[in-house]
Amino acid sequence: MDFVCVLILVPFVLPVMAIIALAIQATSRGPVLFRQRRLGRGGTKFELLKFRTMHHARPTAGSGLTQRGDRRITPIGRLLRRCKLDELPQLFNVLRGEMSLVGPRPDLPEYFESLDAKQRRVLSLTPGITGAASLKFRNEEALLAQVDQERLESFYVETLLPQKIALDLEYARTATAVTDTAMVLRTAAAIFR
Repeated sequence: MDFVCVLILVPFVLPVMAIIALAIQATSRGPVLFRQRRLGRGGTKFELLKFRTMHHARPTAGSGLTQRGDRRITPIGRLLRRCKLDELPQLFNVLRGEMSLVGPRPDLPEYFESLDAKQRRVLSLTPGITGAASLKFRNEEALLAQVDQERLESFYVETLLPQKIALDLEYARTATAVTDTAMVLRTAAAIFR
């Protein structure tokens, strides 16, 4: 179902993606796409695609987490992140079978190292572009902005990530094609709020 939906969407989304790519190229140096290794279903690593929203720098520059007001974010990147348009290239992750439209957000491998067995069940699910936790924590950057930089990683791994996993596991327990469709529509509506 995901594959068919994305195939239908791609012709309509490609012109928007082309405009975004040109805007990124025109306003900052570096590649148009940001690629990062994330954990997928079964703990398999895959390359997540996003439009680049930060100044191009060494791969080790800065945290894997982003707070609101992060100086690494470009002006066009700020707009893309606010509208969630930076996520559009993940439609190709869906076409490649690495992601679904709805599921838990894939995260960096190091954030899963300290999870207990119950929490690691989230890795039995196909990660998604949107999901229960994605909607609840839509303004995650604002929440993380309230945390001191030195506590940022530990706060995310010990507090925020377990909450997100619990929401996604609970949603997956009763998910159907109807609830997934509703989740996609709720996500689309949230973009315009």
